[in-house]
Amino acid sequence: MSLLQVKVKQLAHAADLPLPRYMTAGASGMDLLAAVNEEVSIPTGGVALIPTGLTIALPVGYEAQIRPRSGLAAKYGVTLLNTPGTIDQDYRGEIKALLINHGPNCFKVKRGDRIAQLVIAPVARVELIPSSDLEETARGAGGFGHTGR
Repeated sequence: MSLLQVKVKQLAHAADLPLPRYMTAGASGMDLLAAVNEEVSIPTGGVALIPTGLTIALPVGYEAQIRPRSGLAAKYGVTLLNTPGTIDQDYRGEIKALLINHGPNCFKVKRGDRIAQLVIAPVARVELIPSSDLEETARGAGGFGHTGR
């Protein structure tokens, strides 16, 4: 399998941190690290925008998705708002993770903590065609739990 090459720039406040990497051979996402200078406390119900110190240049036809880490959610009740967060191909600003603490205890983010995952994915560009009718399906308009539990 050939690897897609994505340019990454580490900002000065992340120069000492390792670049994101896949933790296993079959992993879909690379772990993003917290590039905080001081510990950040997120109280129960609180939100914090955590910098990663990274900017990327995605090839045309790709996006980056910022996704939660299952371990943080399972152990601490910490996840991401606006998930998956979308990094558009033409965005060149710093990647940040918007963490929320749903857990019962204050959650502390320290420098170098693995806080989210970065997944690079292809994007389909479409043309929307106005139509007065759509093809029928067996499901129809059923949604929001219509098939039961």
